[in-house]
Amino acid sequence: MSLSAAPRIAIAMKGYPRLSETFIAQELLGLQQRDLSFEIWSLRHPTDADRHLMHEQITAPVRYLPEYLHDDWARVARGMLGVLLRPGFLRLLPVFLRDLARDRTRNRWRRFGQACVMARELPAGIRHLHVHYLHTPASVIRYAALLRGLSWSFSAHAKDIWTTPDWEKSEKIADASWGVTCTQDGHRELERLSDRADKVALVYHGLDLARFPAPAARPARNGSDAADPVRFVTIGRAVAKKGFDDLLDALTRLPCDLNWRLTHIGGGEMLKTLKGQAQALGLADQITWAGPKAQSEVIAALQEADIFVLPSKQAGDGDRDGLPNVVMEAASQRLPIVATDFAGIPEFVRQDIEGLLVPPGDVEALAAALAELAASPPRRAALGAAAFLRLTEAFSAAAGLDRVAAMLRVSSGEGA
Repeated sequence: MSLSAAPRIAIAMKGYPRLSETFIAQELLGLQQRDLSFEIWSLRHPTDADRHLMHEQITAPVRYLPEYLHDDWARVARGMLGVLLRPGFLRLLPVFLRDLARDRTRNRWRRFGQACVMARELPAGIRHLHVHYLHTPASVIRYAALLRGLSWSFSAHAKDIWTTPDWEKSEKIADASWGVTCTQDGHRELERLSDRADKVALVYHGLDLARFPAPAARPARNGSDAADPVRFVTIGRAVAKKGFDDLLDALTRLPCDLNWRLTHIGGGEMLKTLKGQAQALGLADQITWAGPKAQSEVIAALQEADIFVLPSKQAGDGDRDGLPNVVMEAASQRLPIVATDFAGIPEFVRQDIEGLLVPPGDVEALAAALAELAASPPRRAALGAAAFLRLTEAFSAAAGLDRVAAMLRVSSGEGA
């Protein structure tokens, strides 16, 4: 189908565009390159100042729902009045009331209002809805699909899998035509709740290697020169599940004669707290808090670094990572990886092959792994080369994108 044809698919997500969700941008661009025609629906407006180059290349129309219902009450009112006349309202009402009885929150009503707006405003040619994340965005899309009598599918990732109640996940999976998720860990959890064995497929995001330059050569730093310290880099939103507080504690345990610097890239709610922690630990002068960055600046930071580190762990609310794309992005630049043996990370990083894995929350083990690699440029080079090989041989994005595109074509009736 030509991209000039009217879209038959609406792809929804919580916020678009977002710097932290390169995997979504990569998928949208990949689907576009496979001649799939779609439009994008976002539950909120963007909050990042920058955009990735991929976002500029995505040409699909973008529609924004009212993030808060009172911000555009007239639009919401038109949506709610409009659905009262739809046969789908009788399908939605018992589902919504059952959900509301178990989740008596303002957010539940917001999902209902957004769904009404979407159901009213969806173009007539849309035949299928697809949503990223199984929590709030999937509720909106499930309700809108019921109102319009459409099929829908989902991509589940990390937080949405581990913080959504079982009853809600199982009912959404049962209502969806199909779903995909990006780690074995998440797949096992969703398979446990699925109404049939083949409902949810494991599809790795992988990495579109065409977007990344060839790895650059690195100096053989070993931390002995104060003028040329070993450079650690970590990337991710400053939230509990990333374990950056553990990383700061680990840095205080490094050998006193090891010269190092750390760069953190990302925003997030805990950034101020982490900066305060670094100041209290006496590390502030050795850490650069770079904030959120576009892809080109992320790649530049990876090229300048010697070691990539990501100490992920489970947050207090149960949230955890999947397989963070930044791990594979580090591998694209032949960086050795120090990370935790947790969630989807060991599906890519194998101990003593692509990097060093430590137990989540084990600050002493994390410090020991960083110190070991900091002192050994040859060891870093061997691990980095293995990480690059694993990425190119087993984690290319092409196969996953082909699979998702094929499923979306079938669900939307494209070519029928």
